[in-house]
Amino acid sequence: MPRELATLQRRLLAFVQTLPGAWLDHPWGEVVAKVGAKVFVFGLGSAEETAAHRPPGIAVKLTDSHAAVSKRSFATPTGYGLGKSGWLTLRFDLEESPREAELESWIEESYRLIAPKKLLAQLGEPASHLARANSPRSTRQRAVTRKSEPRSGRRGPRNR
Repeated sequence: MPRELATLQRRLLAFVQTLPGAWLDHPWGEVVAKVGAKVFVFGLGSAEETAAHRPPGIAVKLTDSHAAVSKRSFATPTGYGLGKSGWLTLRFDLEESPREAELESWIEESYRLIAPKKLLAQLGEPASHLARANSPRSTRQRAVTRKSEPRSGRRGPRNR
């Protein structure tokens, strides 16, 4: 296992532990990050553990960035049916591999999907909140909200 991968995994472990209420657990013989009782990152084991069992990488749940990330060569749907729910496995050992800043933003996105609102309030706005405000998903949500709002002067369906 190259030293850079071991360093990256240590940094990601440290980053995960800065998130409010996040903690590490060891179910199924692997290291996962949880908030409350729910997992938000799989595969945070040490480089030595990872090399012995599978290629180095992590699995995160994504929604906002899922479409873009899933097109990249290092991303594949996570096994055990999790891929159907938006989980992607991100490998570190390929020629094109994710940068540390990208991994941290995706870990944070996964955390935000799982964490309770009380802990999210402690975390504050996401670093990419400006990009999310202009995402197709948020535009669609605003359009649906506008449609459901009554227009002024209308009182409901007309009787015929």
